[in-house]
Amino acid sequence: MAVTHLFLDGQHDTRQLRNALGRFPTGVTVITTRTPDGKLEGLTANSFSALSLDPPLVLWSIRRNALSLPGFLASGYFAINVLGVGQSDLSQRFATPHEHKYDGLEFEEGLGGSPVLEGVLASFQCQTESTIDGGDHVLFVGRVHKISYHDGEPLIFNAGRYCTALPLATGAAPTDLSAMWADLGW
Repeated sequence: MAVTHLFLDGQHDTRQLRNALGRFPTGVTVITTRTPDGKLEGLTANSFSALSLDPPLVLWSIRRNALSLPGFLASGYFAINVLGVGQSDLSQRFATPHEHKYDGLEFEEGLGGSPVLEGVLASFQCQTESTIDGGDHVLFVGRVHKISYHDGEPLIFNAGRYCTALPLATGAAPTDLSAMWADLGW
């Protein structure tokens, strides 16, 4: 197995960093908002993460040069829509810049008018708590006010491809880890 080692000295190819980051599997979300003038914005993101349970906070980031950034900043609200395994079409739709992303889509109006997409695995309706400059991205911290979720298999993104999660034989993290450690002689 060939291992790539690279110092990030400012002269590096950013593709190498993306390749390394791609080794960390993530879920896939569509983040939506409605601007104060009523325009619907949305984008696909895998930068979503839990931040705090008390108070309930989540975070995500958007490229500083994204055309939808001003709308997200002005709105003050957003919805995180967690996609299920059969929703790669939604991910593709919102990952591609075009004017009519919402055409033909069913959604409910959430907090601040943010679209909550029908059939998603989970949704988090949030008010923007703060934004933080982060290099070529802006980080949004949101206070979660309403959640919805159901059982199902998540859509996962890993190494530049959509994939699914395969459960381990026992299906429970503590049991799986104990079995793995036992196999290592611990």
